[in-house]
Amino acid sequence: MSQTFPYIAGMTWGWTGIRGTWTNDRADESLQLMNDSLAINWTAITFAALQEHPQATVIRYKEEPTVTDDEIRYAIINAKQLGLKVCLKPVVNCSNGTWRAHINFFDLDVPCEPKWSDWFTSYREFMVHYAMLAQEMNCEMLCIGCEMVQTDRREQQWREIIHAVREVYDGLITYNCDKYQENQVKWWDAVDIISSSGYYPVDQWERQLDRIEAVVEQFNKPFFFMEAGCPSREGSQFLPNDWGLQGKVSELAQQQFYEAMFTSSAKREWVRGFMLWDWPAQLYHINEASSNNDYCLYGKSAATTVRNYYVEQTRDNYE
Repeated sequence: MSQTFPYIAGMTWGWTGIRGTWTNDRADESLQLMNDSLAINWTAITFAALQEHPQATVIRYKEEPTVTDDEIRYAIINAKQLGLKVCLKPVVNCSNGTWRAHINFFDLDVPCEPKWSDWFTSYREFMVHYAMLAQEMNCEMLCIGCEMVQTDRREQQWREIIHAVREVYDGLITYNCDKYQENQVKWWDAVDIISSSGYYPVDQWERQLDRIEAVVEQFNKPFFFMEAGCPSREGSQFLPNDWGLQGKVSELAQQQFYEAMFTSSAKREWVRGFMLWDWPAQLYHINEASSNNDYCLYGKSAATTVRNYYVEQTRDNYE
């Protein structure tokens, strides 16, 4: 397993990438505060493009509400001026609210029905467009997909996507598989670094890391968590992926999650970092931190936990 990959002390910025929200003073301040608060060395510039529903075959990435290419360029330039490495992360969402993991079609193409072949044609155009932008802007990494569980089995088509991306982009390529799915992806050999969403309950980290370690050993690739985080509300430390979970505001719950995740991960040299979830472009005021129950760490106790951990992990790993 690769243990020499420089440590990724990262935070996701900008989700969901609403047009008009990335090129103003508030967005500039948000990026600066993220950098100052967390001792990060990477950020994932992250945004969504929409298809109408899980069986739609057209991804409308040039249309509102998706941020424009110029807005993406602006954010990348600002991040790099802060000394951060950048992972560009274009994501597909469904405009009807269905989670992207449920994008799915018949395994065999059937006339008059929506087809995998049509969807992947649109997805390839979408991803190659942003791969070219990542190349233009010297992004160090490109994430070619996020939590697209039903697509994971389409091995040959994902390999074709990766080949098309490599034709125009020479940086690192990763795919962000969903939680619990690390051992379901059969094409990890085609990417440069394996990544997944680390939304594991506080009492499951050791068991889940044992399972993931077998995948990392099999493919002998670097690994990091492309997403990981927890809302600051009661109960979320036990169900961190449920952003709609009802509960009172609790900074303690969020902090307990991070402490458990970091304690377990620190024992595994093959865990080469995190791109934590998430930090919005339009950040709440510091006085609102105590009443905010979302994933963002700004002004919350877990921010100190993250900062201290990142400082320790990157002490000898800066390039």
